[in-house]
Amino acid sequence: MNKEAIIQKEKSFLAGTYTRFPLVISRGKRCTVWDSEGRSYTDFVAGIAVCNLGHANQRIADTMYSQAKRLIHASNLYYTEPQTLLGEWLIEKSFADRVFFCNSGAEANEAAIKLARKFFKDHGKPERFRIITMEGSFHGRTMATLSATGQDKVRKGFDPLLEGFDIVPFNNTEAIDNAINDKTCAIMLEPIQGEGGVRCPSRSYLKDIREICNEQGILLILDEVQTGMGRTGTLFAYEQFGVEPDIMTLAKALANGLPMGAMLATEKVAKAFGPGSHASTFGGNPLVASVALCVLKILFEDNVLRHCQETGKYFKDRLDGLKLKYPFIIKEIRGKGLLLGMEIDGDGSSIVNSCMERGFLINCTQRNVLRFIPPLIISRDEIDDLITCLDQIFKEMVEDR
Repeated sequence: MNKEAIIQKEKSFLAGTYTRFPLVISRGKRCTVWDSEGRSYTDFVAGIAVCNLGHANQRIADTMYSQAKRLIHASNLYYTEPQTLLGEWLIEKSFADRVFFCNSGAEANEAAIKLARKFFKDHGKPERFRIITMEGSFHGRTMATLSATGQDKVRKGFDPLLEGFDIVPFNNTEAIDNAINDKTCAIMLEPIQGEGGVRCPSRSYLKDIREICNEQGILLILDEVQTGMGRTGTLFAYEQFGVEPDIMTLAKALANGLPMGAMLATEKVAKAFGPGSHASTFGGNPLVASVALCVLKILFEDNVLRHCQETGKYFKDRLDGLKLKYPFIIKEIRGKGLLLGMEIDGDGSSIVNSCMERGFLINCTQRNVLRFIPPLIISRDEIDDLITCLDQIFKEMVEDR
């Protein structure tokens, strides 16, 4: 089918939950995708921080094919080797002692919320069920994760939301102190807010929260759905803040495009999830688990994390250069690794469209923050090409003023 036919069929049959760009992506390779008309685009979106190893990675494709020939799914009624090996890898590389597999970030966060509540119920404190979350946060679109999310535009229209979430300003420990009471069971936040506009905390913020949790006897839940799997330059972002959570969630890049989520927890907390307390039909099935295991191996064997650190610094320096050149357009550059944001003065949608017209895919969040989340294998040449593109767009904006 041609582009117009695909778009019309989509409008006829699919639920209208997405505002899509008029672009039909047909294939990809590394950091480039092609549309149905054969035009190429350098991809600085990566499926919304999902395809960390790029598109059409041969090792991943070979792993998928090999596993699909043997066994795709068996359910969690039985043991499977790929899930076991993946669990071992994640535990060895993190703070955690136990992992639960599911299919998305929302499911992982849902599991984290359930676990935190059940932990206190099992310890004779059923009144402790409330969770403190942050303004600007995004934790998913199930009813519990939506209720935890600190963005009115996402929550709008779904009242009544679930009881038990207290939303406070991000990067403000005093607000957390004021919100804690004898019903609080956990504090839940993203180390860096992705959908919230690439908002970074102060250097001591997460450490202060960890201390508050210790003092109050409550749990710390870190949502690393977007920041995890190397996106910020370390396997997990918490490693850069000098803290360890009690519960952590992963998804997005975990299987480089296949739907997969994970919730990790310490032994003490994880004990609250016994047989039958939580489950997933598809979670951690042999196909996605084998791919996720392959992803982890590539991240370490190919030094992808180091590349992300070095290339992320280079990218941020180049963006800072644009800020110096266009101070009346660009307000701030922020982020870590290859999770970078450019806050601009005004609506960023026209810049996203201009980039697309010139062969670059970028993303805008919170209306005025251009978000750059390319595959972690992005090259300096590809970054330079985008900088040249942005430079030209900003130059034209200045001339049109």
